[in-house]
Amino acid sequence: MGKLLVIQGDITTQEVDAIVNAANNSLLGGGGVDGAIHRAAGPQLLHECRTLGGCQTGEAKVTRGYNLPAQWVIHTVGPIWRGGAYNEDQLLASCYRNSLAQAIQLGVKTIAFPSISTGIYSFPVQQAARIAIREFAHFLDRDQTIAEISMVAFDANTFGHYKQEAERAGLLREDPPIGKN
Repeated sequence: MGKLLVIQGDITTQEVDAIVNAANNSLLGGGGVDGAIHRAAGPQLLHECRTLGGCQTGEAKVTRGYNLPAQWVIHTVGPIWRGGAYNEDQLLASCYRNSLAQAIQLGVKTIAFPSISTGIYSFPVQQAARIAIREFAHFLDRDQTIAEISMVAFDANTFGHYKQEAERAGLLREDPPIGKN
């Protein structure tokens, strides 16, 4: 069975096969994680993203990583929190499922995720953490292709929520990261 790591850090520096970008529908860059990934990857990422025709909420698309340590960037568009009555939970879960499906198609062994939709899209962090960890647990229980999923939280508050949910699910392992294959 693969393992889950919850770490606090910068997703753009993770030495994994693929990182997930919490993108907007245009895929043309923005603030937060999206802007940081675009800056770190370089202008080639924006050029490739322009060829993708955007992305619907809950879906995922792939580009190369360019100047990032990761070979691939899987872009997914999380839902904007509008109170919970607009399928936000299901759309967020879909982001994780579709990103992992893309990772399988790419043959990656290590992948790093940010906290999707919890920044400017205002999804409650604890609820988002519960959804993400549930999706990781379900995936790791049924699939052996990805050896390591890293949940990379930028700040201590987000880290605490994801760590707590991973511990509650019995998924947290203290082993050191596998690193890039």
